[in-house]
Amino acid sequence: MRKLKKAVAATKIHRVCLAGGVSANSGLRAAMKAAGAKHGWKVHMPDFAYCTDNAGMIAITAHYKYLQQQFADLTSTPTARASW
Repeated sequence: MRKLKKAVAATKIHRVCLAGGVSANSGLRAAMKAAGAKHGWKVHMPDFAYCTDNAGMIAITAHYKYLQQQFADLTSTPTARASW
């Protein structure tokens, strides 16, 4: 929240959005709403029902890859950026 407040002050942008897996964090959602009310920001957040857990998405993908017998070589190295 400290960095968000600093960014809003620096950019003069008063419309902020919370998205991604972190948007399911109830404490962060409450802090965003409170900061919006205090500072006059227009705060945008998806409804809680649409705040999915990244672990859940990874698990369902792994499930379907398992069913299709698509396994990685045990010598493969994990990376945040796929090259294909």
